[in-house]
Amino acid sequence: MTALRALCVYCAASQRANPRYRETAALLGRRAAEQGIEIVYGGGQVGLMGALADGALDAGGRVTGVIPEHLMSKELGHRHVSELVVVDSMHARKLRMFELSDAFAILPGGLGTLDETFEILTWRQLGLHDKPIVLLDDNGYWRPLLDLIEHQVKENFVRPEHAGALHVAKDIDELFALLETLPGGAEDGKTERF
Repeated sequence: MTALRALCVYCAASQRANPRYRETAALLGRRAAEQGIEIVYGGGQVGLMGALADGALDAGGRVTGVIPEHLMSKELGHRHVSELVVVDSMHARKLRMFELSDAFAILPGGLGTLDETFEILTWRQLGLHDKPIVLLDDNGYWRPLLDLIEHQVKENFVRPEHAGALHVAKDIDELFALLETLPGGAEDGKTERF
């Protein structure tokens, strides 16, 4: 893989989640900043989103938020990021985040995070990109999802090479190690991903 310039991070805006996940998000932001990697994310100021952005900003990093107008109007946008891009729809948000990023990291989240995750995986399956996708399985949060994907492979709804495009890290160190070593493509399907 070429040098990672910008990392798109999918994560939750929920304030009700276990504080542990916000701490992980802040650490990811800080570590990215320390390595000169720009954070691209959904532009929110609350929950894991806010912690991620603040972690990077506090460490002197660059953060680009992409937020739809209807969420910005509710004053959910983080007004202190390096750049806040306001778009007209959720679809435009996902596309712009994709365009600005070299790789994707997925932190714990809810339905919106699942939506983003499956869309970027589907785009990869369809050959629309070959950017690395790494899921951070913090505290085993994503284990039920990984079990479902394994079941889908076993039942022949998902090809092993497509499931293999989703790499799994158990902690921040492993996430960055994967991002440093992963090639753009994962078409051979021979490496155990989860």
